[in-house]
Order: sequence, then C-alpha cells, then structure tokens
Amino acid sequence: MPDTTTFSPPHTFHIPVMGTGFTIDTPLRVARYGISSSISLVDDVLIEQMRKFHCQKENEPYEKISNSKDARALRITAYLNLIDRLLARQVENLQSSPFEKGSEITKYYELLPDASALKHRYLNMLEMPKGPEKKTAQDKLRSLAVPGSIDVNIMTKLDRDQYRKGELLPPIYADAMSALRGFAKSSLSASMVFSAGINKRLYRYMTEFKDFFPDQNGMIKKKIILKVSDHRSSEIQGRFLAKLGLWASEFRIESGLNCGGHAFASKGFLLGVVLEEFKQKKTALLDKLIPVYTKALSAKGGYTGKLLNNFKITVQGGVGTAYEHEFLIKHYGVDSVGWGSPFLLVPEATLMDDVNLKRLAAAGDEDVFLSDASPLGVPFWNMRTSTSEEIRIQRIKEGKPGSPCPKGFVGFNTEFTEKPICLASRAYVKKKLEVLPTEGHPQESIETIKERILAKSCICHELGGSARIPLGIDPGPASTVCCGPGIVDFSKIATLQEMIDHIYGRLSLLTSSDRPHVFVKELGLYVDYLRKEIDNFPKGLAVNSASFLEGMRENLLKGIEYYQTLADELAVDSREQFLEGLQNMQTALEPLHL
Repeated sequence: MPDTTTFSPPHTFHIPVMGTGFTIDTPLRVARYGISSSISLVDDVLIEQMRKFHCQKENEPYEKISNSKDARALRITAYLNLIDRLLARQVENLQSSPFEKGSEITKYYELLPDASALKHRYLNMLEMPKGPEKKTAQDKLRSLAVPGSIDVNIMTKLDRDQYRKGELLPPIYADAMSALRGFAKSSLSASMVFSAGINKRLYRYMTEFKDFFPDQNGMIKKKIILKVSDHRSSEIQGRFLAKLGLWASEFRIESGLNCGGHAFASKGFLLGVVLEEFKQKKTALLDKLIPVYTKALSAKGGYTGKLLNNFKITVQGGVGTAYEHEFLIKHYGVDSVGWGSPFLLVPEATLMDDVNLKRLAAAGDEDVFLSDASPLGVPFWNMRTSTSEEIRIQRIKEGKPGSPCPKGFVGFNTEFTEKPICLASRAYVKKKLEVLPTEGHPQESIETIKERILAKSCICHELGGSARIPLGIDPGPASTVCCGPGIVDFSKIATLQEMIDHIYGRLSLLTSSDRPHVFVKELGLYVDYLRKEIDNFPKGLAVNSASFLEGMRENLLKGIEYYQTLADELAVDSREQFLEGLQNMQTALEPLHL
C-alpha cells in the first residue's frame, strides 16, 4: 500500500455519474490518472454488454450471464470486478513507465493541480541531476501515483420490484437491492453514491454486508456517499445510517436545478446558502452522528477498533470556471468539486456518439431545456436537438407516440395495468390519451396535459445509447442527452488535458466571458421555475403547493441577501457583475406572487 499520508487526494475535482451510459466505463478512461468517477448501476443489460465489449477488447474470458433470478446482481458484480482488474493493470503499467515526455506517468503528474504538494514533488524531481538521488525520487513518485476511485451510483427511487413467471419475487431482487448486492459482492474498494433521497429498506440491506463496516484499523472497504440538496437531508439520512452502524463518509451537495439529468428543485435553498450551513454546522453534525454510530456499532458485537470521526463535503452543479472551483474549496472548505456536463465534450473521458457530440458542442440556450421527459415525474434537463428527441417527435407524427419500452426500469404506474408499466411506454401513452377527454380537466389545460404525456422519453434505455452506438454493441435506438444548462458555455470538443487545464485555470474553454457566476445562474433557474409554477397554478397544473412556492420565494430573497454579503469575498473584477446579476434577479423575483 503506497504511503500517501502526507498528501491530499491527487485531484480536487471528480466526475459525477451521468446518465446510464455516458460514464459507464469512465474509470477505465481516467482513474489511472488519479481521477475519481461514478458508474450508474441502473441498466444491468447495458452493463453486461459493456463487460462483453471490454472482455473481448482486453482478451479476458467472457461467459454470458443469462436472465435468471439474480442475473442483475451477478452482472454488476462481474462488470465491477472486471473494471477493478483492468484498472490495476493500467496502474501497474503507468507506474512502470519512464519519466519522459508523453509517457503515462508523466501525464499523471502533468495533469495534477499546480498547487498540490504531489505536483511540487514531481517538479523538484525534474530539476535533479541524473543519479541515485533522482532515481530514488522517481521510485517514490511511482508509488504515489495512485488511481482515482471507481465509485457507483444508485438512484434510490429506481427500486422496481421483480416478477418471475408471474410471481412477485422477494424484496432483495428489486432493482436497487440487486444493484447494491452486486456492488457489495464486488472486489472494489470504493464508494456507493445514493441519490434521490432515502430508501429505508435499501439502507437496512447494507447491514448484511461486512464491507460497509470498519475493520479493526477503522478502514471501510465500501464507503457511503449521500447526495443531498440541503443540510436537513444530510442530518436525517446520516442519522438513519448511524443507527444501523453505518457511516456516511461523504455528503455530496448538488444544486437543485443547476445540474444535469433529473433536477430536484428544492424549496429555494440556493447552493451557496446550503454550503454556508454545512460549513457552520459540520462540527455539530459530527457531534450528533458519532455517538449514535458508536452505540450502534458496539451493539452489533462489541467493535473495539478505530472509528471514523469525520466526513467529506463535496459539491457539484453548474461550476464552470477555475475561479468558481477554487472559491468553493477555499471559502467553504469543500473537499472536491464535481464537474459533469463539460466532460461530455471530452471523448477521452465519456461516451457519446458523434452526431450528438457535435450537436452538444453547438447547443445554445434554447437547445437545453428543463423538460417533462422523465417518466419519474421529475423535471429533467434535456437537449432539444438530440437524436432521441427526433425519434420521439417522429413517433408522434406517425401516430405511434410512446416508446416500445424494452427494459422498463422506470415502470411504476398501475393506472391501467396490474403489473407496473412506464409512463413513456407506448402502452401507457395510448391508454392515457384515450381517457384524457373524460377526466374532467378544464378545457384550457387539456393541451398542456397532453403535451406532458407526449413529452415522456425512454430515458432508461435511450440514455444508454451514448455507449451502445459509438461502441457498436447495440446500435439502436438513438441517444438521450441529459446535459446540464451550463453546457452552453462550452463549445469545444476537448482533450482530457485541455479540460483539466480549464478546471485548474491553465487555459479557458469558455465560449463567452459574459457567463454569469454559478450562484447567479442557479438563482435565475429558480426564478424561471417559480414563474412557470405560478403561471400554472390557476390552471391546476403546478407541481408544488401554494405554501411551497411562497416558501421558495422567501428563501430565494434570503439567498440574495446572503450573496450580497458574500460579494466582498469575490475578486474585484467579478464583484460588480455579480452584484448586478443579483439585483436583476431580485427585480424579477419581487413581483412573483400567487
């Protein structure tokens, strides 16, 4: 085990999970350079296809895991074990490569942030004359070139129960439960990221696997990351886990609206305000969780080893400049910043077919929109020009709206059927459109409701098109692109080196210098969301209650007050633009009332 006690993790950013296919093999692309990323565990069919692809590519033996009661978990375990083996091989090759221009180990150190102690150690080695001292320094650097983490993501809401031969299977075979088991039984030493809120039966199920508990040295092989949008959620979920003897090693704060994929709009809790609360209350939260955790572990069998007494705080959602990145780290003390959508323009890091890649690079403000595409009924960031949207519209024109629904991972509706089906499926859309005129909706609302029904997309299958199409493993159908709104600030299809240089301020990939600050951008998204909800309220089409919307408005106004006090912490050349953006948002927000 390399001695890394004197060094922080190699990078100050991570690549979050994106879709089901965009980051499905990202660890094989970037982890050897010390970059952590996450794999989605939604689509086990795609995971099996990817395992076959990489086995054939790397001359690894492959035996198909066919449909069986536990196929989902077995496929996930087999794929994660393969990724783990292949990464170990990559790291061994990197560590043994020469310190010369263009080599893997040189790339590892050149990518690091300039301010890191590890980068300074590397630069000092380069200045040494040839000889035993330089060789000793190089040998030490080889051992310190550790990989990033191969993390995995479960969206807790996607826990569909499973049937076999018409019989409902026990809960352990539900989708999220099986995915958890697949990860738990893998060889990975990594983290499980839980998103979309608490799932109590899923969290309880973790207690059946020893890798989620500390060994006598306090090390946990399978760590837990909770994706949250506010401090209250972290306390509720962290305490629930602690009572089970499980420790949340990281709280991953994500903007409610300024993100890719599903957007879980909070009650106006702005990113900076949430980060400030975490900063101020971290010690208090630890004081609450540690005694509960200690008591639960003790009750499980008298654990006497070391205990974790800290957690990481990370953040993601719309960050687009080196200055914003550095500010979040220095001002709020976050351990890492997530960069998602910009990496969709980096073929070295993520998967996307050429057609959608070029369209994404050319996307403008009107092309990226908060849609009703998700069958989960949650707002979903979508690219209007994607090939998936083309197919959806074409089906409507041909009189065959809806998807064939080949996988059904988001099939939860029983309005017309005993067995749950998906709101994007052709079966559901057809029946819903037939009964719509008889449901008693106001005439002025009918067309909007119809548009919402037709907007649903096959996101569980078509999100995987980003991997299947370019790799040729299953060319159809087209691909959904779930980029965040910040992608419009980028237009260059970039190399890994270029994107990381952008993150660390060594170059800029921004399309325009007029881009609003990440905090102002998020605020604007909330103002737009609130305005739309208020417009829809009299028609009975608003998603949220009146009290929720009023609370959102008040929280946004409080957030503006906080940001105004924060302005003095910003660089002089960006302060005036920041304050002007806040004033514009306040002017837009104040007249918004029900």
